[in-house]
Amino acid sequence: MEVFLEAFFKAFSLIFNFDVSLFEIVGLSLKISVISLLIASTVGFPIGVFLAINRFTGRSFTISIFNSLMGMPPVVVGLIVYLLVSRSGPLGWLEILYTPYAMILAQLILILPIIISLSTQIFEELHKEYKDFFIIFSVPPKTSVITYISDSKDSLITIFLAGFGRAVSEVGAVIIVGGNIDHVTRVMTTTIALETSKGDLPLALALGIILLLMSLIINLIANRLKIKINKETYE
Repeated sequence: MEVFLEAFFKAFSLIFNFDVSLFEIVGLSLKISVISLLIASTVGFPIGVFLAINRFTGRSFTISIFNSLMGMPPVVVGLIVYLLVSRSGPLGWLEILYTPYAMILAQLILILPIIISLSTQIFEELHKEYKDFFIIFSVPPKTSVITYISDSKDSLITIFLAGFGRAVSEVGAVIIVGGNIDHVTRVMTTTIALETSKGDLPLALALGIILLLMSLIINLIANRLKIKINKETYE
């Protein structure tokens, strides 16, 4: 019990003293997750709009594929990216294995289906609501897309937060393609796994506390947005 309490005390000490090594790891985690999320959102939201407002052969199958990919095992994604960017892989010439770039790519593949699937559902509901109105007044497709995005911004932020939560808490894929190299590719989740196996509980606990706080903040924001959306729906 004393060892446990001592580890907690040291963990909080690391946080409140702004330990350089601790916040270097936190900073790299946030950098990788935010970059992968921004890329996924830039690519995913337009695809979601396209799938929502267009009817074509294979549309349902395509949506089903993206829905299925939402549950991809992270270690499988890590293995796929490893095979792609390893020296003998098709993208080996990029030489990004065991760098943050490979970790961004792995997280991008993980969260892109989430962005596409959830945004497609939201845009499809809006399209059903506004479709006849836009047809009657001959609203250009570009204007209709802007309207959809504007009217669903709160929901899109919730999707954005869900993608961030998925990215920042990922360990399986990033440890395979990143290698957990100190000062290079060591992020919060991989460090927690490593330091726990080494018995260095204070650092693992400090990172765990920060990760939990991030998850709590994300959930609070998401719930706040849901309440706001529900109020606007019934008003």
